[in-house]
Amino acid sequence: MFITFEGIDGCGKSTQVSRFESTLKERGVSFIVTSEPGGTKIGQAIRKILLHVDNAHIVPLAELFLYEADRAQHVSEVIRPALEAGKWVICDRYSDATTVYQGVVLGHHEKLIEQINREATLGCQPDITFLLDCPAEVGLERIAKRDKNDKKRDRFERKTLDFHIKIRYGYLTLANRYKDRFRIIDSTLPEDRVARKIREIISPYLPC
Repeated sequence: MFITFEGIDGCGKSTQVSRFESTLKERGVSFIVTSEPGGTKIGQAIRKILLHVDNAHIVPLAELFLYEADRAQHVSEVIRPALEAGKWVICDRYSDATTVYQGVVLGHHEKLIEQINREATLGCQPDITFLLDCPAEVGLERIAKRDKNDKKRDRFERKTLDFHIKIRYGYLTLANRYKDRFRIIDSTLPEDRVARKIREIISPYLPC
């Protein structure tokens, strides 16, 4: 199984990925947990470029190519080998994030993004994508509480409310387009309830 977690900044992905990891351990599932950007050594260097606040002037096409370079390395080095070994792969962000952030929201190169995603992923597509959905205001409020020092926030977390509203809309649009794969979870619910909903959805795929 290949499972991805998506959502706006501050939606609670990292928390729920950690909770999900505990569930898989309890059920004896062989798995890896990874993330984008930065799931490899090369990807970590790319991540620093992409998220650093000093690089706010990066042009959309350069940003896109960096994300896809990270993904190509990630899939080849981590994701595909794990899947071929029979392991579950749990990934915090994947190709949907690029489709939304660089495509739907910025309105740039959507057909190019689709083409490069297809090449970079080597056919490794998620079986299930959990979209942790919450209003942009909620996500930004959580970020503010988590990182009271603004200097700790990356360049995406520092973007305007309007930008984050567009990101949420982009994800919901994508989820509506791929209803067979996406599972929308209300992440304004208490953490335990969100984790329980995710367990309920994944339960049929877990070993007895």
